Amino acid sequence: MTLSPIEHDWYAIVAPGLEALALAEARALGLDAQAEEGGVAWRGDSYSGLLANASLRIASRVVMRLATFEARGFAELERHARRIEWGRIVRPGDALRFRVTCKKSRLYHSDAVAQRLADAAMRVVPGVRAQGGSVDEEETVDMDDSALVVVRFMRDVCTVSADSSGALLHRRGYRQSTAKAPLRETIAAAMISASGWDGVSPLIDPVCGSGTIPIEAALRARNIAPGLERTFAMEGWPGMAVGLGERLRSELGKRVMRTSNAMIVGSDRDAGAIAAARQNAERARVSDMVSFDIHSISAAHFPEAPRGWIVMNPPYGVRVGDADRVRDLWAQLGNVLRERAAGWRVALLSPEPALDRQLKLRLEPVASTSNGGIPVKMMVGDIPG
Repeated sequence: MTLSPIEHDWYAIVAPGLEALALAEARALGLDAQAEEGGVAWRGDSYSGLLANASLRIASRVVMRLATFEARGFAELERHARRIEWGRIVRPGDALRFRVTCKKSRLYHSDAVAQRLADAAMRVVPGVRAQGGSVDEEETVDMDDSALVVVRFMRDVCTVSADSSGALLHRRGYRQSTAKAPLRETIAAAMISASGWDGVSPLIDPVCGSGTIPIEAALRARNIAPGLERTFAMEGWPGMAVGLGERLRSELGKRVMRTSNAMIVGSDRDAGAIAAARQNAERARVSDMVSFDIHSISAAHFPEAPRGWIVMNPPYGVRVGDADRVRDLWAQLGNVLRERAAGWRVALLSPEPALDRQLKLRLEPVASTSNGGIPVKMMVGDIPG
């Protein structure tokens, strides 16, 4: 059996609120995708699944849907589970793990659901080692060689999917050095997309921390796929066409631009953060097109250009006593932007309207999501000229 020419149902999982941004990205790759709650779905061959894993900047995981069915009791669940083609993702001797969530369903015990599915998989593919019990998200971030099956019960409808990614997709490989409260790479990529950056105008992050936003911008400007240099779990599935992953990486490598004329700058008052940013840029191989400077917001410099972008994640202040200091910082940030970046466009994450007002800029929410467990809005707008 060869998976490549056979079409499957794929689903790219994104942080809640980012579905529209992810849909535009998926369609730009040529995927005939549709937005669904929590992600985007399409039907395609295994090459499309690999392409999504390697190229989607906003998705956190790509799964292949194995089955969807209704089950109100364990006997019904077991009957459907034995019909799943487990051999598409494992062979005798392979290991399986399950991550199960159950909401508003008669079958609500995730460990019991996982055990029934494990039993079914071992019956269908003798010799498979299936781990009963549901593992949580943190346990699946650094997975061993076992295949992960993602199971979702919602109102008695069960969706069983195979994780095709392996390590979560925000793990690009470059961010080994971090500053305080690091911004996840997928959120940074979503902010750049939401900002409407044209890829050639200057892009500045005056509170860059460990440099995630400038580095993601540089990767985009040079058309470097975020997963260009990693392999994915699906490459080990039975029947996967030999060399398909290598062919994809070769094709994506040929699309990389050697350089970009875009000026991309990050700055931060924390010298340790800037040191981390420079190391991360080296690992991402974009240090030649991103510059990082140590200075405060009040010393932020914006090049003389008729148009540019400021994309940033200012501090929110989550500890008692931080509120006044953070409000003052946002007010100072607004003053700097109005005085030195007139005519530019700004995009930022904001946890509350009270902080937005400190900027004294007209910003509009384009997406709502969460960052580090804090609900935030992506606010975008033009700075008056």
